[in-house]
Amino acid sequence: MPLLIAPTNQQLTIKKIFVEDKLKKHLESLGISINSELRVIDNVNGNLIVIVKDVRLALDREIAGKILVA
Repeated sequence: MPLLIAPTNQQLTIKKIFVEDKLKKHLESLGISINSELRVIDNVNGNLIVIVKDVRLALDREIAGKILVA
């Protein structure tokens, strides 16, 4: 499922990321990569706040819709 509609406060694993290479490298530098785990802590109109490796990050709805999790 897209991260955009993922439930809050549940541990999720990233399965696919559908963004251009430059953005993908930036996300990887933040800890968002395939098989990494994250948790959505807030969803405000599709804009997400997630925890990845004990760090809070904000993702806009466009990026969150391109990250698939399970």
